[in-house]
Order: sequence, then C-alpha cells, then structure tokens
Amino acid sequence: MTAIGRSAAAASRRHRLGLEWLFAAPALLMTLFLGVPVAALIWRALTGDQLADNLTTALVLDALRLSAITSTVTLVIAVLIGTPLAWLLARRDFPGKTLVDMLVDLPIVLPPTVAGVALLVALGRRGVVGETLDEGGVQIAFTTVAVIFAQLFVSAPFYIRTVKAGFEAVEPVYEGIASTLGASPLRSFIRVTLPLAWPSIVAGAILCWARALSELGATLIFAGNLRGETQTMPLAIIAAFESGRSIEVPIALSVILVAAAAILLLLLRVVARTAPAMR
Repeated sequence: MTAIGRSAAAASRRHRLGLEWLFAAPALLMTLFLGVPVAALIWRALTGDQLADNLTTALVLDALRLSAITSTVTLVIAVLIGTPLAWLLARRDFPGKTLVDMLVDLPIVLPPTVAGVALLVALGRRGVVGETLDEGGVQIAFTTVAVIFAQLFVSAPFYIRTVKAGFEAVEPVYEGIASTLGASPLRSFIRVTLPLAWPSIVAGAILCWARALSELGATLIFAGNLRGETQTMPLAIIAAFESGRSIEVPIALSVILVAAAAILLLLLRVVARTAPAMR
C-alpha cells in the first residue's frame, strides 16, 4: 500500500471512530428503551407467583389453542392464494395491476381498527356482502371464521410482498431453459421458480404467521372477544385486565407471545443468512 493509501485508510478509521463515539449514546438510549420493557416483562414472569399455574389456566389454554389454530389456517390460506398473486405481480403486466399492487400494500399501513370496520361493513350481517350471505344462512362476523378473515386481511400482504420480491429476483432465463427442455409452465414453476424463491417464501410465511398471531384491532371489531370462539391471545390479555384479575395472567400470556415472536425472528434471521447458499 502506498503512503497515500495508508494515510487515507488511517483517516477513514479515525472518521469511523469519531462517528462511533458520537452515535454510541443515542444508540444505547434507544437499545435500552426497546430492551428494558421486554426484560422487565420476562423478569416479572420468572420471579412472579405461580407462573406455571397461570400458564395452564383455562383462559390461557383456550386463547393459546384458538390463536394456534386460526393463525395456522390463516398462513395456509395466505400461501395458497397469495403465492399466485405474488407471481402475477412480479412477472406479468395486466389491466389494473397498479391498483392491485396498492390494495396489497393498503392493509399494511391501515390502522387495524379501520381494517376491522371495513370487514364488518363488507361481511357483517348488514354488510354489503354479508347481508346476502346472512339471508342464505351464512354468518361470518363474530365467529371463528371472522378471526381468520381478520388475520388474513392484515397479515397476507406481508407474505405477498415478500414473495413477490423473491420471484422478481429469479431470472426468467431459468424458466426459459426449463421450457426448452420440455417442462410445462406449471412444472417449470414448481421445479425451478419455487426452489429459487424458497428463502423469500419461508421469510414471507414467518412474517405472515407472526402478524396473524399478534393481530388485535381488526379481530376485536369484526370477531368480538368471545372466549373459546374468537378470543385469541391478544384479546385474552385485554379480557384479563378488564376482569380485574391479577396481572400475573396477562404477564403469562405476554411471555408466550414474546417467546413466539423471538423464535420467529430467529428463524427469519437464519433464513436470511442461508439464502445465498440456497440460491
């Protein structure tokens, strides 16, 4: 390395060191702000009375069962009908594509309560579509199905957006090669496109499942808070507070959600790190 190069490298190190000292205090402050509440929650759960008993109460077990079932069903539906939409948005131009793309993004930025009102107006007993369904004996609002619909509305866009980016990253030339070798479009999609976009599909599924598991506002308005039927874990936390019970039950529910979120984030990081190798 020349003298000029060594001088430039030394100047660069001094520059980074100066920024590190400048940014250290606000970075530490933000880290503490984010970490202390979570640490306090975990500490209170571990040092509180009867954590194991609280985790096995009927309220917690009912909410845990319902959340696990509805969020899993939501994820399956999102994958089945969201994957084709993500592929079309990534690979094809069609009339109204811009509008569809905006509709996919809209639930991400909408307040969850607005999403719940929209679902209620559309599918409630007096809704635009729901009134016709009600005349046919089909009721969606304030049922377990409403929980799934609310979760799907707010979580599916995270899957679609992530998978769309994955499909866009796959070079069409690979599909073209498969076509020249006699593969049908569907076979080419299954054997070529999906494996190459697999890291994005897994990442989108994790984000979708996590968002469905934590959904509150839309579920509360569209499905209500009926224990054993629509009361998911976030709603059970509200119910526990409103009933005047000990704070230990909401803490137990919160710890479960924190643990689930941490596991999902860990899986997401593992997928992100292994994505280049999988490609």
